[in-house]
Amino acid sequence: MKYYIKLLRPKDWAKNLFLFVPSFFSKHIFTSSKIELLLAGFAAFCCIASSIYIINDYRDIENDRKHPTKSKRPLASGHVKPSHAILICVLLIITGCGLGYIANPQLQFLLVLGVYFVVNIAYSFGLKNIAILDMLLLASGFVFRVKGGAIIAHVDSSEWLIIMTFLLALFMAIGKRRDDVLLKEASGTDMRKSVSSYNLEYLNTMLGLFSAIIIVAYISYTQSPKTIHRLGTYRLYYSSVFVIAGIMRYMQVVFVKKNSGSPTDILYKDRFIQITILLWILSVYIILYLLPSTPIFN
Repeated sequence: MKYYIKLLRPKDWAKNLFLFVPSFFSKHIFTSSKIELLLAGFAAFCCIASSIYIINDYRDIENDRKHPTKSKRPLASGHVKPSHAILICVLLIITGCGLGYIANPQLQFLLVLGVYFVVNIAYSFGLKNIAILDMLLLASGFVFRVKGGAIIAHVDSSEWLIIMTFLLALFMAIGKRRDDVLLKEASGTDMRKSVSSYNLEYLNTMLGLFSAIIIVAYISYTQSPKTIHRLGTYRLYYSSVFVIAGIMRYMQVVFVKKNSGSPTDILYKDRFIQITILLWILSVYIILYLLPSTPIFN
């Protein structure tokens, strides 16, 4: 049974927490009716995302067998039969669509879910082999999650929120490709076609560039007159210290500790980054939910 659970990649479900971001920043996260609908939307995204993981693993069985880590995946290792995986995939798609309808009977969320599915299927069936586009498509998945969460909760997903989400997701995608390049250098084998169009110098430059862009964009977001007016506080910039600390730590793990790997794996393993994220969430919660509103300009 553990291999069937592993087939769904439940550790990657953490990405679907981005559905809650619009509600969190609009101060409606604790509205009971919205939480129930958001949980249904979260479960729907988990089902659809897992179905896409299965399709991707099914298509990449041979390539995954050459990979030091991916060779242990249920399909590549032979612990799950392909026919069983396809059946589970179909059931996940049906369940995900049902939950999506429950979350938003007006069907807007189902539309977002459908576009997310189609984009990722296109990614799995060939677009992932086109350098740069592969990273852009990976990052777009997080934007779909934010848009979906905003639709379910009936709140505004500001342009700043979309920009920040896309930049952070692209930063993580670059880190993932960097790990692929390191594996290629160590094994001498391309794990995917797009890797041949990247090298460490290029990806290191991109990591440095986007780390700076993310920090500047976040500070600009917190000090935007529109943000201050909408949230009723100018204090949000206090939370930028944790954004800066988190990015500095990730860069330290990659370049100093030489502990490159999937950004998701680093998130699960690195205590410093985990604490930084929790402190960022706590600081934003205190500023938005507990402190009194302030004048637009102070």
